[in-house]
This record gives sequence, C-alpha cells and structure tokens, in this order.
Amino acid sequence: MKYLACLITLAATPALADEAWVTNEKDNTISVIDIATQEVTRTIETGERPRGITFSKDFSRVYICASDSNTVQVMNPETGEILNDLPSGEDPEQFVLHPDDRHLYIANENDAVTTVVDVQDRKVVAQIDVGIEPEGMAVSPDGKVAIATSETTSMAHWIDTATHQLFANTLVDSRPRHAEFTADGAQLWVSAEIGGTITVFTTADQAEVGKVHFAIPGVNQDLIQPVGFRFSPDGTKAYVALGPANHVAVVNTQTLEVEKYILVGRRVWHLAFSPDNSLIFTTNGVSGDVTVIDAATDEPVKSIKVGRFPWGVAMRPTPAN
Repeated sequence: MKYLACLITLAATPALADEAWVTNEKDNTISVIDIATQEVTRTIETGERPRGITFSKDFSRVYICASDSNTVQVMNPETGEILNDLPSGEDPEQFVLHPDDRHLYIANENDAVTTVVDVQDRKVVAQIDVGIEPEGMAVSPDGKVAIATSETTSMAHWIDTATHQLFANTLVDSRPRHAEFTADGAQLWVSAEIGGTITVFTTADQAEVGKVHFAIPGVNQDLIQPVGFRFSPDGTKAYVALGPANHVAVVNTQTLEVEKYILVGRRVWHLAFSPDNSLIFTTNGVSGDVTVIDAATDEPVKSIKVGRFPWGVAMRPTPAN
C-alpha cells in the first residue's frame, strides 16, 4: 500500500519542464506540450470552444475563454481542475490580464462590450461599450490603457483603465483581430484579417504612423489574412500569423518590411515564444497541429499533432521547486 501511495503521489506531481498550453476549440480541450521533448504530455477537458488562454503572473492559475460556455474558466495547471468560473459576459473571445494580475479585460463579441472582471472577487467591475464584434484585447505595459478591436466597426478602441471610459477610436483596415503594444508602450500594432495589413499607431497621440503589407509569391492575396502576432524579445521583429496563407511573416519593426515568410501548418491562428525565447509555437487550426520554429534561424523544425482546431497558445515555465 505504501508503494501504491508513492506511485499516486509521483503521478500527481507536475513534471519539471517548460510547457506550451494550446486550446483546441472543436475538441473542448487543452493540449499540454513538453517543450524539451516537443511531445503532448496531457490533454485536459475544458468548457465549450476554448479560445483565449493566459496565466496569472505566478503561473498558479490559468484562465481560459470558453466561448460557447459564456464563461472564463479558472484552472489549476498542475491538476487540471477547474477552480471556478468567472462572470465573463456573453461569448468571450479573447482577453488580456492587466499588469496588476487582478483585472481581466474580456472581448464579448456578441454583446459589443468589453467586460472587466476582478479575478479575486470574481465580480464584474465594468462593462464598456465598444464597436460591433470585439475580438482583440491588449493592455499597455504601464497598465494605463486597454485596447479593444471591433471586427465589424474596423476600429481600435482606446480605454482609460482608471475610469473605464473610451478616450479615442481609431480606424484600421477590415476585420481587426489582434492588438499588441510594443514592450516600451510607445506603439500599438493592430492586425486586420480581411484588410490584409497591420496598422501601427503611436500611443501618445493615437496617430497612425505606418502599415505593414504582405505578399507571398504563389499565394492568392485574399488568403493572406494577418491575425495573431508577437514581438521578438529584443523588439526588432514581429512574427505574424497569416491565417489561410499557411505562413508566418517575419517583419522588421523599424522598416515595417517583411524579411521572410515561414511555411507552417494550415490556417495559422496564433503563436508564442517558449519561456527561454529560443522557439516559437504556432497554432494551426485546419491541420490540427502546432509548428515549432527555431527563433535563431526562423526555420520550422517540427510539427506536433494536437486536438481539433487549435487556436490559442500560452507558455508555462518550469514550476518552482
């Protein structure tokens, strides 16, 4: 019996490895990938149609947008247990955790609002009217500004996080899907899926300062649909998922020119750097896999099969001993 108890204890102990967590929206699961072995080690059930995913600052909780369950689930990442649901508003798509580690800003696509939830009190503290079909969410590094992008209105909405009031609305190209601030907070980048561009704004005055355009030889322009993207740790590059074009673009952040296109799986949605920044993991919805890219060479090195229609991805560093 002591031996059996020991085995159970070992099985419950999390592996000491960096992990990539991938939401599979048609399987209602998360695939957990061991970054060292680049293999799926766990499959965890979630609510319906999981999309956005992010961790708390100490990685003790993982937040999951269960879109068709109309909730944000809070999970213990070591056990996979759902700790509680948050009052997210209807059809949460994407969200972002404020630097205070307490407030989630959630895009509610069906309600045309941004919902702000206190994750400690599990209460809605504000609902902010934005444009039609909000999807992308971002918060500035200093926590003072939140952004919601509305797909149908084709705008980025600038929110004062102290007052929860809009203070600017800026036009972008058709169907904006994702927004990111640069690490210094000086710029905001917004991708437009149908417009096929990324628009760059200066944060101080919300002025448009440039656009990124894409063109892949042999690929129909209509298929080049920028969605999720990430900046390299040094800020010199942006890696952009181009949807049904099945490529990731490597963009020079100074010139706004594309330096390279990387072939990945089918219908690439989002991507994230590994905790040590050496690898990039992309979620490829139609092919049901994750492409691993070597960040030093910008070359794909492996494809990992996950669930059906992987969408979001978030990283969990090695758990502390």
